[in-house]
Amino acid sequence: MDNFEQFQSPFSWRYGSAEMRVIWSERNKRRLWRRIWISLAKAEARYGLVTSGQIAELEAHAGDIDFGKAEELEKSIRHDLMAELRTYASQCPDAGGILHLGATSMDIEDNADALRVRDSLCLLRKRLAGLLAALAEKIERYAATPAMAFTHLQPAEPTTLGYRFAFYAQDLADSYERLSAAIGDVRGKGFKGAVGSSASYAELLGAGHLEDFERALSEELGLPFFEVATQTYPRIQDYRVLTLLAELAAVLHKMAFDFRILQMPLLGELSEPFGAHQVGSSAMPFKRNPIECEKIDSLARLVASYPGVAWDDAALSGLERTLDDSANRRIILPEAFLAADELLATMRRIVEGQVIDEQAIRRTVESYAPFAATERVLMALGKLGTDRQEAHERLRDLAMRAWAAVRGGQPNPLKTSLQSDAFFTSRLSSDAIEKLFDVDTYIGAAEKRARATSARILGLALDEL
Repeated sequence: MDNFEQFQSPFSWRYGSAEMRVIWSERNKRRLWRRIWISLAKAEARYGLVTSGQIAELEAHAGDIDFGKAEELEKSIRHDLMAELRTYASQCPDAGGILHLGATSMDIEDNADALRVRDSLCLLRKRLAGLLAALAEKIERYAATPAMAFTHLQPAEPTTLGYRFAFYAQDLADSYERLSAAIGDVRGKGFKGAVGSSASYAELLGAGHLEDFERALSEELGLPFFEVATQTYPRIQDYRVLTLLAELAAVLHKMAFDFRILQMPLLGELSEPFGAHQVGSSAMPFKRNPIECEKIDSLARLVASYPGVAWDDAALSGLERTLDDSANRRIILPEAFLAADELLATMRRIVEGQVIDEQAIRRTVESYAPFAATERVLMALGKLGTDRQEAHERLRDLAMRAWAAVRGGQPNPLKTSLQSDAFFTSRLSSDAIEKLFDVDTYIGAAEKRARATSARILGLALDEL
């Protein structure tokens, strides 16, 4: 924080990484503008419009960003790109006159934005790869560890802790693949002039050269272009990108919300890292609040709101372009990427440093998993020809009594109740009932599927680490 006297966005210093802030910094934007102007000059040099000396001069001053001069100009002309253009031109006495030849502002700005979006997606993919690798380690470690599963936030049947992690990892692996595809799909406007018809460039070069001209610029910038654009690239591209970030945020929100539930002292099965000197509450010194997970859920909801604004930008731009999108895009693009960056980095720290209390997990299983054995008992009795409705009613009666005992702080008595009930012992031996209540074996394919998910995500993520 440089200035405590004026408002600063939390994304300027609190949320997001230095790398992502650099991508969306004003300096980087202006460097990209200058890089694009140089690329345009190089392409036009092929047609005798620019000399090699002029290009050399432009390159020599590409890094001489003068914010003070540009800001003063902008106060007068009220156009930030033109202010930067005039500042750059003033630094290049021989080449300044050929800068921006044939271009409109969005030929420069939209290609720069496309490059920043792509760079940001690449950084997020790297962050996501690290999180996936951390999850793979957790999945492998706990693939066979029984844990109580909950439906309707009520105890249901056993699963494994690794399988629960695999559920999140599967969604994130899908997001990783879509993120990779999105990186390859990002396109710039190209150089098509004021309404997208390339009329100005046709005047300069001749209409027959337009395809080669844009191809050369695409190769120079390393950026594919839309075949058809108006004054801007299609704003639906922003919507698609931000929708992908919102999808990623939704998965992370669920993870964090689940972790918050499992950190409640009544369960206490896992908790996020808590520093030795960390303060949980100003009023209650004993508190160990899940503030990192809460931050994730808070920021994830913000990310979920951005596609709505991008939808409006795509849908409400009249004809070849109105300026309804300009101001909000200065906010939603950098903030969405910075928030997503913070979400991924925070979740990786949580997963890597998470404290997992296996004794607490076991206590929950021992308290509630015996209820799941009623399903196994019912199936075993059914195979013996026992009336299902009668068996169900007797099981329900004993289960309700056992539930009351558990609620009263006693060990779950359901198994011993069945082993001492004549209806059940006349049909099943005590050993048979014992085996049916071995809940550690009642996890189906959870372990196998968890390990398969781990293998998949390692295959996706290793190249990015």
